[in-house]
Amino acid sequence: MAELNSDGGGGGKKGGKVRSKKQSTRVDMTPMVDLMFLLITFFMLTTTLAKPQAMDLAMPDKDDKNKDEQLDVADTRTMTVLLGSKNKIEWFVGLADNPISAPTVEDFGKNGIRKAIIEKSKDIKASTGKDMIVIIKPSDKSNYKNLVDILDEMKITNIKQYAIVDINTPEIELLKRDGVY
Repeated sequence: MAELNSDGGGGGKKGGKVRSKKQSTRVDMTPMVDLMFLLITFFMLTTTLAKPQAMDLAMPDKDDKNKDEQLDVADTRTMTVLLGSKNKIEWFVGLADNPISAPTVEDFGKNGIRKAIIEKSKDIKASTGKDMIVIIKPSDKSNYKNLVDILDEMKITNIKQYAIVDINTPEIELLKRDGVY
């Protein structure tokens, strides 16, 4: 704790001058250091570290018994998104062989694929009365970041029905034709 040292201050001889006593103070820092380490330990043990953020993604089982079952969906309410190379996306409504809207090459972002998804979703909702279904088809030239980015776009644009499907040969040819493969 605190300690006061008191000396005689030079008044021990006869006939000497009388001086006032000087007191020196010394603060013992040991309890404060102990308290500091206790507080550091307390806050380290009670804080939560940043948890990784993950998106829930439900994928179908790989059962052989359900392999031939497919859900028929109208071409007028499906938007197919093809992930190509160089961070480019090609999208169309309908089938690759007979698209309802012309295949369009876009970038990621709010003025790219997000704008197209929002516009087409409104058009499909107005014409069919049902929500749009987005089919995501990554090519072997696309990277993992592109897949995560398009899944983020699905969350941002509030698309409730989307699927990740293997790309087929006509769609690869479409990507090659437009220089995105």
